[in-house]
Amino acid sequence: MDSARTTIEELKIKITQANLPQEVSEKLLNLLQFSGPPAGGGAEMASLISYIDFIISLPFSKYSQDILDINRTKQILDKNHYGLQSVKDRILEYLSVLILHKQKRQENNFHAPILAFIGLVGTGKTSLAYSIAESLGRPLVRIPFGGLGDPATLRGASRIRPDAEPGQIIKAIKAAKASNPVILLDEIDRVAVEHKVDIMGVLVELLDPAQNQTFLDHYLDFPYDLSQVLFIATANNTGNIATAVLDRLEPIMMPAYSDEEKLIIGKNYLLPKAMEESGIDKGVLIIDEVAWPQILRPLGFDSGIRSLSRSLQSICRKVARKKVEGEVGMFKITSDNLGEYLSG
Repeated sequence: MDSARTTIEELKIKITQANLPQEVSEKLLNLLQFSGPPAGGGAEMASLISYIDFIISLPFSKYSQDILDINRTKQILDKNHYGLQSVKDRILEYLSVLILHKQKRQENNFHAPILAFIGLVGTGKTSLAYSIAESLGRPLVRIPFGGLGDPATLRGASRIRPDAEPGQIIKAIKAAKASNPVILLDEIDRVAVEHKVDIMGVLVELLDPAQNQTFLDHYLDFPYDLSQVLFIATANNTGNIATAVLDRLEPIMMPAYSDEEKLIIGKNYLLPKAMEESGIDKGVLIIDEVAWPQILRPLGFDSGIRSLSRSLQSICRKVARKKVEGEVGMFKITSDNLGEYLSG
């Protein structure tokens, strides 16, 4: 019992020394004041300590400093993405409006629609979100929605439940160590059908500026301000997205890549990246022109570049192994030996 009281006093000190909002600090101190030593012994005490430690770790008043440089954003988009000019223009226009409001110190009154990149697999939706975060200098946390079933995964489970746990949204805030990260809601059209209504309801609250200032995670049991979070959504199509959610999105359609565009992307972006990741020096690996069509379409038409990226990574791994096993000189991939490098 004395040990439990000592722990409670130590928790009170941690709470008072933490830079918490007054109402949160009072809530935690009252919790300790009226709960006394936990009746459930060690397990309940551990749960209480975990709860308080999690809240203390949240970045209530911490915000990353935005980099408001539209030319830098343009350079990053051009560096990371070939083509997609209409998509880039929409992003630059969106960020320009955001920058103007911030320069006028009106960002708290400015509620831009949520960008939503809509397109087939491999068309660059997720990587564009990372480029936006990079350009702003904000941390990005990705929350995958594919197969998501229980809305408690997003909103958390009350700490009085055996499965008590914060939701993915609040976990993202903690991971970002800032209250204004970019949170990527990835593939929001792929939630489990049986829980679609409940999950879309949580999304409406997240994306509505009138509601997300007081987002309630059931584990925290007090509202958290998400109004400075930059949410970005992706989806393969809009058919499975609730109308109430779509009303809060600004859909940007991602075009499919032509073979000509994929060839340029493969040569100038994906191959150099795959070689660098595999530790292969420039000039060691060369792909013959006649081999590229087979790399671009190993299984027929593909709207995106994901399979192309995997093929080039496979080729580079095979070359890396050959080098480690003692082969020297330049490696040239032709239509005759391509199968050797793509197998397995």
